[in-house]
Amino acid sequence: MQRYEVIAIVLSNVNDDDITALIERSQTIITDRKGVIAKIDKWGKRHLAYEIKKQKDGYYFLIDFSGDGAVVAEIERNYKIDDRVLKFITVKKEGATTREGIDQEIATAEAKRTQARAEGETAGSVEGKSIRQIEKATEETKPAVSSSRKNIKEETSAKGE
Repeated sequence: MQRYEVIAIVLSNVNDDDITALIERSQTIITDRKGVIAKIDKWGKRHLAYEIKKQKDGYYFLIDFSGDGAVVAEIERNYKIDDRVLKFITVKKEGATTREGIDQEIATAEAKRTQARAEGETAGSVEGKSIRQIEKATEETKPAVSSSRKNIKEETSAKGE
C-alpha cells in the first residue's frame, strides 16, 4: 500500500449534499478496497486562478488515504465520469500506510500544533513588550530639529531669490 492525496475541484453551484455524496462515494471506494482514510478536508468555495470549463469559482476538497493503485484508478475513473468535477489531482505522499501509523501521525501533528500555539502566545507577549521598549527608546533618543537647520534652509532660499 502507498499513501496518496486527492485534491478535487467541484462546480461552485453544486449544493452541499451533492458534495458530501461525492466525498462519501470516494470514501466507499477506498474502504471497500481495503484502503485507510487519514483525513478528509473540505476547503470550501474559492476563486480559481484561471477559468476551468468557463467557471471562475470552485469548491475544493482533499482526501488523504493509503491504498493500492487500483483504489486510485477507481477514484480517478469516477471523477472523470462525473460532470460536476472540474479538475482533480492525485499525488503520492510519504507517510504511514496502516491505521495505527496514521493515528500516530495525527496525534503527533496535533501535539506539535498545540505546542506551537502555546509558544506563540508566550512569544507574542514577550515580542510585544520588547517592541514597545524599542519604540520608546527610539523616541527618547531622536535628535531634536535644531534651529541651525532652519537658518540654513532660510539662507539657501534667500540666495535662490
